[in-house]
Amino acid sequence: MTPTLYLFGSAAPPILDVARVIEEAQADGWDVYLGLTPTAARWLTDSLDALDTLTGHPVRWDYRMPGQPDVWPQPNAIVVAPTTFNTINQWALGITEKWIVGVVAEGIGKGIPMAMMPCVNRAFVNHPEFDRSIDTLWEAGVRVLYGEAGFVPNEPGHGNPAVYPWRAALEAVADVLHPAPNN
Repeated sequence: MTPTLYLFGSAAPPILDVARVIEEAQADGWDVYLGLTPTAARWLTDSLDALDTLTGHPVRWDYRMPGQPDVWPQPNAIVVAPTTFNTINQWALGITEKWIVGVVAEGIGKGIPMAMMPCVNRAFVNHPEFDRSIDTLWEAGVRVLYGEAGFVPNEPGHGNPAVYPWRAALEAVADVLHPAPNN
């Protein structure tokens, strides 16, 4: 059975390249389910049908209605990238108005392997809540890909989505695909 990867993204410029990342994850052996923040879904409105087709699953960005079945299986791993300042802080504080934040907040308690890679500029990084939120997620067991091992913040207005290190995010959960042998 092919392992299930939830690929969750916030509204930051690298999300516009998500189709390529889905293809990479599929080539790695994942069955990919794409979840977005509502703003990211608006950014990708013209691509949502193609992304449904690419993944073979409905793209989600909102909570289902009571009584509606959950059409997604439980994930083997979750990658949250790009992750904005807002999404990082909501997740760390447990503010689950966004569907993807609700899933990953609950995922901590379920012990689901998760990796998160920010996409923020240095002005956001200088806000005092940012470091607290990063520490909270790290201490909760989330693989935080920030700094030299992941995303390095840029000056405001100087980001380059083409160099966003998507591969690092996929590699952070690769051990789910290829677990180390037990000794």
